[in-house]
Amino acid sequence: MNQAVTEHLQNSAVSEGHEIESKPSVIQTKGLDLWYGDSQALYDINMDVQENQVTAIIGPSGCGKSTYIKTLNRMIELNDSVKTKGEIIYRGRNIFSEYSVEELRTQVGMVFQKPNPLPKSIYENVVYGPRVHGIRKKQVLDEIVERSLRGAAIWDEVKDRLHKDAYGLSGGQQQRLCIARTLAFEPEVILMDEPTSALDPISTAKIEELIQQLKTQYTIVIVTHNMQQAARISDKTAFFLNGKLIEFDQTVKIFSNPNDKRTEDYVSGRFG
Repeated sequence: MNQAVTEHLQNSAVSEGHEIESKPSVIQTKGLDLWYGDSQALYDINMDVQENQVTAIIGPSGCGKSTYIKTLNRMIELNDSVKTKGEIIYRGRNIFSEYSVEELRTQVGMVFQKPNPLPKSIYENVVYGPRVHGIRKKQVLDEIVERSLRGAAIWDEVKDRLHKDAYGLSGGQQQRLCIARTLAFEPEVILMDEPTSALDPISTAKIEELIQQLKTQYTIVIVTHNMQQAARISDKTAFFLNGKLIEFDQTVKIFSNPNDKRTEDYVSGRFG
């Protein structure tokens, strides 16, 4: 880990103290096993995601990171071969048996690896979800658009072109538009599956800054292959390997003094 990241982690630890430990849990994963057909992809995952924090999930390709995050809002069920065992508790209710998929995904939103705006205007991208939920009044929709785009830190860049094609935006702007589209649902939790992997460094920095702003109002879980990114933006980090949760702790601990040799080998770049 380079000196700048090490100093950032040390400064974060000093400034935050033990605040990380005091946050209530929003999502509790208990004994989660998951299979694609006969092939097991996740083994006995147990971890809590805490409110108004950024939880990063790291690990080598194929370790179960994306599978886990897509299970948190049941997006994984788009694959017909998936079977699960165990519980994921969101706000005191089991997501598999006590939520409809629609209710769950309204409260637990998702931003994907590649920007995926709809082939519509910027305005229509943001209001798509609210319209599906029956909101028709133009004044209300206008307010949702401005609030969501401001929340995604892109309002000033697009306010004069709201009715232009979203595909005319840059990749980084498209990703922030997709975040705005998620915010329009007013979720509590935002899942991000490698949201900056397709972006240039400047756009990546803007998304990272946005994530830090968003965590004051939302709980964020982010899968990232970029360990320096995890070190920069997350409060807690989970290290996955071969479908198992090897270690989960405060980010400063994971990167500076992990308990497991496999974690140390991964974050120091010995494999992965």
